[in-house]
Amino acid sequence: MITKVRKMAEVFKALGDPTRLRIIRMLASNPADTLCVADLADRLGSTQPAASQHIKVLKNVGILEANKVGFRVFYRINTDVMLAYKTELDELLELAFTECSQIDTCEEVSD
Repeated sequence: MITKVRKMAEVFKALGDPTRLRIIRMLASNPADTLCVADLADRLGSTQPAASQHIKVLKNVGILEANKVGFRVFYRINTDVMLAYKTELDELLELAFTECSQIDTCEEVSD
């Protein structure tokens, strides 16, 4: 079973890249807007393969949703997942400032 700490570490790793944060900002700032890889690459000033790799990382942690229309795939923020991650982060921060009764119980926090 993946613990909350390990899951959030995956999310932090995905969010730890400035380009991925820019992608999230682009999509989150206008929730009605969906962009394809070509659109994102243009706005980022990068190649489509580079943009695709960043999208893949964000999709793997559930932050982006894909919607195929014809030959193109459009992406948008998965708001429910982002809100769930915010809740989990709040819980982790609360636990971080809670005294542990035994040292071994502080190392892992399970679901």
